[in-house]
Amino acid sequence: MIYDVEINSAAHYPAAGVIDLVEIAEAVGFGAFWKGESNSTDPLVLLSAAASRTKTIKLGTAIYHIYGRSPVTLGIQGATLQDLSGGRLLLGLGVANKNIAGWHGGVFDRPLRRAQEYIEIVRKVAAGERVEYEGEIYQTGKRFQLSWKPTHPNFPIYLAGLGPQMTKLVGRVADGVFINMATPAKVREIAARVREGAKEAGRDPSKIEIIAKSRVSLNPDRSLARSRLRQVLTFYNLADHYSDMLKGLGFEAEVNAIQDAFQKGGFKAAMAALTDDYMDKLPVVPGTSIGEIKERLAPFIEAGVTRMVIPYVPVTEPVVEDARRFLEAWGK
Repeated sequence: MIYDVEINSAAHYPAAGVIDLVEIAEAVGFGAFWKGESNSTDPLVLLSAAASRTKTIKLGTAIYHIYGRSPVTLGIQGATLQDLSGGRLLLGLGVANKNIAGWHGGVFDRPLRRAQEYIEIVRKVAAGERVEYEGEIYQTGKRFQLSWKPTHPNFPIYLAGLGPQMTKLVGRVADGVFINMATPAKVREIAARVREGAKEAGRDPSKIEIIAKSRVSLNPDRSLARSRLRQVLTFYNLADHYSDMLKGLGFEAEVNAIQDAFQKGGFKAAMAALTDDYMDKLPVVPGTSIGEIKERLAPFIEAGVTRMVIPYVPVTEPVVEDARRFLEAWGK
């Protein structure tokens, strides 16, 4: 299993500080640096800056949603970053949700078809092919083609997925699945569906990557390590899709308690309703040492994960210095 790092969760990292951290992540042996989207700093802008300051670390989007730019635009951006980085892009995509679609004037509908068409167009554009795509959702018009021949025309495209239909689609059209907020048991279940989809499409299931996330904090004081993770987990227990998945994992009573507390007293009350016992059953690690963090992540290897993304959640200010201590400790 390859360990990757994400500098994104539960805090605003100043953009320039992120690039300093990516240099350290490369030096201590992380396989890739991932940057997420929503209303935070832009992934491809930061990845481009990181590409200019690093040489070997892979550069990933986790997750770039499909409503923020046309597939032609993302194909152009992907081809550009590939040339800039020497072929280090890992493109993670997701269909987002109604709220994010609305921010960009989009409509959240037909996610399976939308994801498939989007991926097909991005691949053709980034490869330098002539594109005249006429899909059910996306049309590119006539005679589009990059004005240059890309040096690295192919890169892996991963699709975020949790439910049965989306994860089956991953196996049919993507290079791997990106799994957020799932226990090792759930990851194993998703991986099986992804590989089933690959078999149905005549693809080699062993070549489909299984990428999972587990957020971690590091502090000698475990109560502090828990504090910011509790904030992140409260959000997921209130969010659509994720709250349903958590209920499906057997945590219905816990999720309901947090949602009831939110209705009565707001977000702080919801945070207070998220117990330490419940936290310890979820894919987060409030660690007091790197050894403990690695031990807690071991079950993901057994579940079939090929890349483990560790979004680091800082506990103290300034957040860049907190993250720097984590990275340097990982390297030791």
